[in-house]
Amino acid sequence: MTLFKQAPTAAVFNSCLSAVLLTMPAAHAQSNKPAGYATKPLRMLVAYPAGGSADLMTRVLAQKLGERLGQQVVVDNRPGAAGNIGVEVVAKSPADGYTLLLGALGSHAVAMSYYAKINFDLRNDFAPVSMAGTTTNIVVVHPALPVKNIKDLIALSKARPGELNFASSGTGGLIHLTGEMFNQAAGVKLVHVPYKGSALFLPELLKGQIAMAFDTIAPHLPFIKAGKLRGVAVTAGKRTPLLPDVPTVAESGLPGFESVASYAVFVPAATPKDIVAYLNRETVAALQAPDLKERLSAAGIDPVGTTGEELDHIVRAEIAKWAQVIRKAGITPE
Repeated sequence: MTLFKQAPTAAVFNSCLSAVLLTMPAAHAQSNKPAGYATKPLRMLVAYPAGGSADLMTRVLAQKLGERLGQQVVVDNRPGAAGNIGVEVVAKSPADGYTLLLGALGSHAVAMSYYAKINFDLRNDFAPVSMAGTTTNIVVVHPALPVKNIKDLIALSKARPGELNFASSGTGGLIHLTGEMFNQAAGVKLVHVPYKGSALFLPELLKGQIAMAFDTIAPHLPFIKAGKLRGVAVTAGKRTPLLPDVPTVAESGLPGFESVASYAVFVPAATPKDIVAYLNRETVAALQAPDLKERLSAAGIDPVGTTGEELDHIVRAEIAKWAQVIRKAGITPE
């Protein structure tokens, strides 16, 4: 009779260890969960249609957050009125921690000054949970335009005032206002040509009927790599690994210039503080997951976790920045 069982092999040991590690995030989340919370599925609302960057950010985060909470986080797309409808839905939802907003921060901050009347206040109607991610915007031109850098663009714009145009996905959107902020910072006058979405102006840009655009990098990246478009500069505070040789606008002669499409998580303002704190911890942890980072990075999105207080400062700074651009440019809703 064998008195001692054979020691487990390394393969068996590693298999068991992996199983334990896989259960640790959920177990840790459950041990820190406020009493009586997350006993049913949650809803993460995004105020834009399926298929865009905001939708992708929402779906990837909702899946990972759900794994940590031990509850499904259902994605709810509520597009309309440039994102205002979905934001209002969350602002008026019960403050019980079961309805979250994945907000496109720049667009919602712009709405605070762009519209004469909206039914939410981003500063007061929501409790900030955490930043979620940012995606780089890029200054992209048709190759026929004799512009290889920001200094060239400024010089050409001043030599041909009012002749160069830039496309946007609609008046009052972040892309439009980034172009207007460039006008103000560089002292030039690029003419705005609005379209109903980036997908509609991209063919015109490829034909050279539109000179340039200030847009998120993802839809233009394959054409830049194929030489059909030229990336002049990125509008973020640092270069993107997707195009490491393309400088930022700030380092190209306009210090302080920055515009990124940012995503952040909010809940209704009266949500209990212990639930907000719990959601912050678990959201930040979810954003650190390697598989989440890999999926988002492939789409040009950089995951970013913050405290609620840091997000509150970012929100207020974004509202003030875009209010100034709107006021100087005299932009009003169409």
